[in-house]
Amino acid sequence: MVSDDPTAVRCTDIRRHFGEGEARVEVLCGVDHSVRRGELSFLVGPSGCGKTTLISVIAGLLEPTSGAVSLFGRNLGTMPPDERVLFRREHLGFVFQQYNLLQALTAAENAAVPLLAAGMRRLEAVDRARALLDRLGLGSRTGAYPRQLSGGQQQRVALARALVHEPRLVICDEPTAALDHATGEAVMELLATAAVHPDRAVLVVTHDSRVYHFADVIAHMDDGRIVRTEAGPSSPVPTSPFPSTAPA
Repeated sequence: MVSDDPTAVRCTDIRRHFGEGEARVEVLCGVDHSVRRGELSFLVGPSGCGKTTLISVIAGLLEPTSGAVSLFGRNLGTMPPDERVLFRREHLGFVFQQYNLLQALTAAENAAVPLLAAGMRRLEAVDRARALLDRLGLGSRTGAYPRQLSGGQQQRVALARALVHEPRLVICDEPTAALDHATGEAVMELLATAAVHPDRAVLVVTHDSRVYHFADVIAHMDDGRIVRTEAGPSSPVPTSPFPSTAPA
């Protein structure tokens, strides 16, 4: 059931430091930020400003020093560790900047990992992953291993892995960094399509100003804070590859 609350992500006074004493570095300095359902939101800013740390906190991969993160009304900080892992597995898709593909698995098997972890039969999971890889232009490479793929191809496999289980929140760290312009546009079109859903949101960290026109909202970050949020140009996509019914 879709909640009446339109907020998918809510960050309240998020702080995070690394080290102690003279070596202490404040990376996040009281971040307040939200992302709405049905929104493709960009997080931009100079290198080292805290963007990757913030999305790691939002994804539950990193504990904040203080503050609270709620996803679809659920406070991550109050969840027991096992429950948080299950929540992430079901509701989040994450595209890491370094891909994090499993070298012993083919492209299709890598993309199918979230489905396999959820208990789907292997044949069905791999078939669904192949279909998504085909949409990303990798139909002829589904049986290739990561070492046989270029950086851009590995990035698209990582994107397929993030989308294949139809998560409610998709978080991408520089999804177009290793791609040429045409492929980057195709990837962003797929992410924009994924955001067209009343109970899904997509959050993208990027330095790639060529794809800003896809954003519904652009949040500018500097020195560990959100310093400005503005409406993006937005590029509506007419159809969605995912079911129109919201997850329970």
